[in-house]
Amino acid sequence: MVRPEDAVAFAYRDHKDQEEYGSQPLPKALMAIDLPAVRAMGIEAAARQAVDHLTREELDGFFIHLDADCLDDAIMPAVDFRVPGGLSWDELGTALRVALASGKAVGLEVTIYNPRLDEDGSGGRGLADVLAAALGTAAS
Repeated sequence: MVRPEDAVAFAYRDHKDQEEYGSQPLPKALMAIDLPAVRAMGIEAAARQAVDHLTREELDGFFIHLDADCLDDAIMPAVDFRVPGGLSWDELGTALRVALASGKAVGLEVTIYNPRLDEDGSGGRGLADVLAAALGTAAS
């Protein structure tokens, strides 16, 4: 439904798990900016690079698919597949604000969050807060 060249894998960090479990490699045509590259570039620059790729003239817009397990395991334990490290709340907020500021985001979904694993509700509150702030900025 979406051509690999029209998508971006942003801040992924499960390289070793992909190898260990024999997962398919990412398609060569897919722009992939892994977490070490995001950190080296800086979150805002990396997000701008991703958004620039997704706002090419031949594309009408882009959809944001947000897996909660992109977040640092220390702040988001309410996921089924935990991987150490990940984005901070501030980094996620910055990436979302950059994407939404483009005016080309046509939708957003949040997946992987498992409320049964969120004993104190902090993961859900954090997600709600960062989404509300990013969406609020985009609406202004």
